[in-house]
Amino acid sequence: MSARSVRFFGGPLDGRVQELTDEEPVPGAVVRHIHLHGGPKIETVYELGLTEDGWEYRLRAHETEPERDGLR
Repeated sequence: MSARSVRFFGGPLDGRVQELTDEEPVPGAVVRHIHLHGGPKIETVYELGLTEDGWEYRLRAHETEPERDGLR
């Protein structure tokens, strides 16, 4: 893996390695992966971080949807 590569951890992209863009990577940047094949839309969110081993996208914990108009 090169210094300009990033690895994904968790979710459907687990293990994928891709090159970073020409822009300077920013820790905390978010990537959304949307899966539409053969069923309902599934959105997975990854957050970029820098570790001693290099750049990585980690699966972000699912956030609960906010209550709408006081309904649960």
